[in-house]
Amino acid sequence: MDKETIVQKVKSEKIEFIDLMFSDLFGGLKNVTISPRELRDCLDSGKWFDGSSIEGFRRVHESDMLLIPDLSTYILLPWLRDGRNVARLICDVYEPDETPFAGDPRHILRRVQEKAKEKGYFYYVGPEIEFFLFRSKENRTYHDTAGYFDFSPRDFATDIRAVMASTLERLGINVEMTHHEVAPSQHEIDIEYSEALKMADEVMVLKQTIKTVANDNGLHATFMPKPIFGINGNGMHTHQSIFDKKGENLFYDKKDKYRLSPLAYHFMGGQLKHIRELAAVLCPTVNSYKRLVRGYEAPVYICWGQRNRSALIRVPRYSEGREKSTRLELRCPDPGCNPYLTFAVMLAAGLKGIEEEIESPDPVEEDVYGFDDSKLAKFYIKTLPANLGEAIEEFERSKLMRETLGEHVFNKYLEIKKTEWEEFQRSITDWELDRYKNL
Repeated sequence: MDKETIVQKVKSEKIEFIDLMFSDLFGGLKNVTISPRELRDCLDSGKWFDGSSIEGFRRVHESDMLLIPDLSTYILLPWLRDGRNVARLICDVYEPDETPFAGDPRHILRRVQEKAKEKGYFYYVGPEIEFFLFRSKENRTYHDTAGYFDFSPRDFATDIRAVMASTLERLGINVEMTHHEVAPSQHEIDIEYSEALKMADEVMVLKQTIKTVANDNGLHATFMPKPIFGINGNGMHTHQSIFDKKGENLFYDKKDKYRLSPLAYHFMGGQLKHIRELAAVLCPTVNSYKRLVRGYEAPVYICWGQRNRSALIRVPRYSEGREKSTRLELRCPDPGCNPYLTFAVMLAAGLKGIEEEIESPDPVEEDVYGFDDSKLAKFYIKTLPANLGEAIEEFERSKLMRETLGEHVFNKYLEIKKTEWEEFQRSITDWELDRYKNL
């Protein structure tokens, strides 16, 4: 859409509020609301805001920043505010001199995506978003006792997921599938794959939508990776493929056993080689590493396979006539990540693999969870970082992460994550109080 079309749609749709949305460094959805009378000036000149109040942005003495709406993201929101219609525009963040802000996660992903496009590569992703529905934010009581793919009446959230799906469709997000997940009160919504920047926008909106619908139904939705001990955590398994400008899937090769092209193997090789460096972005919280343990279909071991769901990268089985669906599924990201940064570093590692022709190791089709140390050594299988502290160390040493994120974000991210880890190490947990109460 152009500016005039948006102005006319605001009038015809009787919009009273316009939300200007953007992302902070860690994937928090931020928002400035303007009235329709401010719209044309905003479309022409942007909207100033205080960047010093946003985590990971600017210092207080250099706080003035500019939001520039992406016209392609205009949409009428499917919920009212004070009984009135609301529209949304997702924005890019700019410096006062109208150059892109180096710390804007959306800009970082766009920059890596453009680098890929210069080589003729169009990066598509399709994440599977898992979440829990609890009785309240304070009370993590299960909403149901259903299990994987169960149906009502055991799955009390069937109707709620239907509302979530229809709301997402009204937001222009194509829902492929919704279902109950393995753990009680755990659910999954899968949306149709698209180019990485568009998908990152959609993940941000999807999380907001799920939380909004849950709240409207008296429930609390959480994307926390491991909210309850002893059951499966929330993942964000992400399917990835590269197309050319003609729409041909460059990961497909009919002559290969797994139907993967040399480019796909190199892309995978890059991700497997650099995955420990990426972990602090893909699995960004202390809690993330409570999910990445044996026994819960959460990948710990750095290997790949086809049917093997214990592998870090899975190659979904090829179906005749569906060449476009050839893809690599990276299984370690969790929905607590910033999708812009996550897709950016995933693509950067894959591109590095293509550029350097990094070879993928041989596939592993056994259950790696059952391997002992000697068998892991035999297959040369390494593991993801065991905790956020290890992930930070890998991140800090990574030339690829510094190049991909840029100096501002790399240093800010490192500083904030180090503080988070240090605070966790100093904190006293309920587990410790219970475990050592008789000392």
